[in-house]
Amino acid sequence: MAWYSPWASFVKRLVHVVARPMKRDQGRGGMVVHPYRGYGSQKEVFLMGRVFRQAALGRAIPRRGILRDTADVTRRIFRRGLSDAEVDISIGENRLSMTTDRDGYFDAHLPIEHDLPIDVSWHRADIMVHAQGQQSVRTSAEVYVPPPEADLLVISDIDDTVMFTGVAEKLKMLYRLFVRKPHRRTAFPGVASLYQSLYRGQSEKAERPILYVSRGPWAIYEMLETFFQLNRIPVGPILFLREWGISWRKPWPRKAEAHKRDLIDRMLALYDDMPCILIGDSGQHDPEVYTEVVKAYPGRIKAVYIRRVDKDPKRQEGIERLRDELKGSDCDLVLAADSVLMAEHAYEQGRISARGLEAVKRDVQQHLEEEAREANG
Repeated sequence: MAWYSPWASFVKRLVHVVARPMKRDQGRGGMVVHPYRGYGSQKEVFLMGRVFRQAALGRAIPRRGILRDTADVTRRIFRRGLSDAEVDISIGENRLSMTTDRDGYFDAHLPIEHDLPIDVSWHRADIMVHAQGQQSVRTSAEVYVPPPEADLLVISDIDDTVMFTGVAEKLKMLYRLFVRKPHRRTAFPGVASLYQSLYRGQSEKAERPILYVSRGPWAIYEMLETFFQLNRIPVGPILFLREWGISWRKPWPRKAEAHKRDLIDRMLALYDDMPCILIGDSGQHDPEVYTEVVKAYPGRIKAVYIRRVDKDPKRQEGIERLRDELKGSDCDLVLAADSVLMAEHAYEQGRISARGLEAVKRDVQQHLEEEAREANG
């Protein structure tokens, strides 16, 4: 059937990505460690991860193919976080020991007492995990520390800012990601070139820190990594807002806006000598949260870019009132219908290069032309 091939390919590739974290144990089961990218400065580093106990793969399951991937997805669904595991972390000569919490997470804050090399931005964190009755596991994670010449911090939301949200849009995004060409409409038009331009700066050599936040759970980390890589969006530490595990003690996840504000406070304190740009969308609480941040850190926030994702005139009026509140400060709030308006403002402020601005304009125009061709059949 005509529909079978692309949808079968979609399901196959999606299952493979979801199953990918399970490949690390080579089917043996037991204790496994999933660290996430860390971030930090020459003073301190933050690194998060989770320790799991998971079932072994049956001997009858082949090493490769859709049957193996399906079995690994099943193992992933039923794995459980391992509490009270001992986690030893070292970055260069800096070391820290801690234990996992009741859900198996470790959230490490490692003071840097021995200087890290300044000629690289990504550093290796070595991790050793011990637990009673389990074979010890050694792994590693990447930790981003911006170079001394970095002149700007970028903190960006993901949902409805970089990528579309909503169940219907997520399904479309996944289909485009795994079936169609990866650069086509899996992210908002111009997002990749805009973030690349912000990363490189006016000199095109800046390597600025870009930190991403999301309302989603840690369980979709690998999916977003694939999304970022295929869309050529600069990969930074992806800082998810909430663990969505439900329990009688904690039946609801923490409010996204509260956790987002805490995360922004932490990052502004960490990079206390850098000005900052905040990027979000009009659909949730980003304008309100970011306005509070601007007022709490006078002079630190140089721009707030809000992507307009709804057509509610009352919402637009509310955001315009927030923009008026910031008049007289060092920060402009820009409500933008597309990536071009953000890029134009960033260029006018000397934050990106002329080549970066033209790349954003070109990508958005290409998207509009593709949409027109698709509409005309």
